[in-house]
Amino acid sequence: MAAAQSRPNLILMGIDSIRADHMSCYGYERLTTPHLDKFADSGALFENTISAHIPTTSAYGSMLTGRDTFGTQVVALRHRGGLRPDIKTLPEMLRAVGYDTTCVGFTGNPSARGFDTYLDYAAWGSWATGRSPKAQKLNEVAVPELERLAAGDRPFFLFLRHMDPHAPYLPPAPYERAFYHGNELDPGNRSMDPVMAFKPFRDFFRMWMPPGITDKDYVIAQYDGAIAYMDACIATLLESITALGLDDNTLVVINGDHGETLYDHECWFDHHGIYDNVLHVPLLMRFPGRVPAGLRLAGYNQHKDLVPTILDYLGEETDQDLDGRSLRKLVDGEMDTFETGIYITECTWMRKHGWRTPQFKYMHALEPDFHFKPEIELYDLSVDPGEDHNIAPENPELCDYFEGRIQAWIAKREAETGLPNPVQNQPHWHGNMDIEYFRSSQEAYDTLHIGDPLQGQRLQAGESED
Repeated sequence: MAAAQSRPNLILMGIDSIRADHMSCYGYERLTTPHLDKFADSGALFENTISAHIPTTSAYGSMLTGRDTFGTQVVALRHRGGLRPDIKTLPEMLRAVGYDTTCVGFTGNPSARGFDTYLDYAAWGSWATGRSPKAQKLNEVAVPELERLAAGDRPFFLFLRHMDPHAPYLPPAPYERAFYHGNELDPGNRSMDPVMAFKPFRDFFRMWMPPGITDKDYVIAQYDGAIAYMDACIATLLESITALGLDDNTLVVINGDHGETLYDHECWFDHHGIYDNVLHVPLLMRFPGRVPAGLRLAGYNQHKDLVPTILDYLGEETDQDLDGRSLRKLVDGEMDTFETGIYITECTWMRKHGWRTPQFKYMHALEPDFHFKPEIELYDLSVDPGEDHNIAPENPELCDYFEGRIQAWIAKREAETGLPNPVQNQPHWHGNMDIEYFRSSQEAYDTLHIGDPLQGQRLQAGESED
């Protein structure tokens, strides 16, 4: 049982690559998250949480500092160097006031600086190594650590990074067939042809997708199965919290760093781009007696609001200048929403920025991308939520308006921070030191690559590994 101490604990679960719209508590037709659905009923669910800075490195930079990308100066997946020394991370803030802090599964990330204890677990997989029980591996590390922290005489912060929805999607039985009942090798199905023809990623896909895969729906079902498997394992964590007597004095937060593209927009089974499939992430929060049960809040918020929210509910203060605001203002009904005009960035496999409002999404490519997409994209989300029809060509004045919003925001934030906009100052952001910025989509397509081509070819040919 938990040791007697009055200051609240914090458990933060960060889920990598989780699409809010593939969770049943967010309305997905498949029952992927029954345990998280129940968890949401016991607290608050935020319907419109936006991951403004894609991907993982920049998203967690905001989640764990309370700052946007101007404040962190972290925008690229392959960020070089650590976090600026003048910025405090959430574990550093809480350590300073006496918290015992542990991080599971997130060593090496710039924003993970400052935990007392770092623990890792096996969080990857391939077709050669078999099904990948990532969430159970996390539990095997996290539950004993939770028991240790609960037995102590200090409040604690336990951060858990879940990796199941992240590729490779290899959920164990019975989840690999839970949402699929067809023939993934059907020769008459050609939906995977363009995926396996995409040279930058095809070797990676060959490393973990079934040899001869033809049906995209099978791969999507694996993603959904990974979510359902993780959900069941999270139930074990939630039961452990209850068994240890921690429920009433522990703030539990579940957040996603970004979503996943799956088959949408030809951005095959990854998490790049700034379409809403990547931007819209879940945020669930439970704190009995402080957060009313059964709340569903439609107000817009961002990752930068997470740290101010946590500090507010824990009753702690910081000397840091945070960019976000406490979501308690939404929970308590003081405000309906935060910013509805949101500056968005992506610096993963493409370098783009844009502006999102409840009705419109405007995107501006800062250099040619490897999908050969237009420089400017504009979508009316009110009639085209899937962002399938680019209306930029017939709306030049509206594009000029949103470009003006972007430039005004950049000027404002650069003046406030005294720092440049990082997405506009990222030479070699893709990791190739011979190329600063891509001059054409063809150059980007020919340069970018992930995966081992020889291993991929052997697996697809049915050959055994050495």
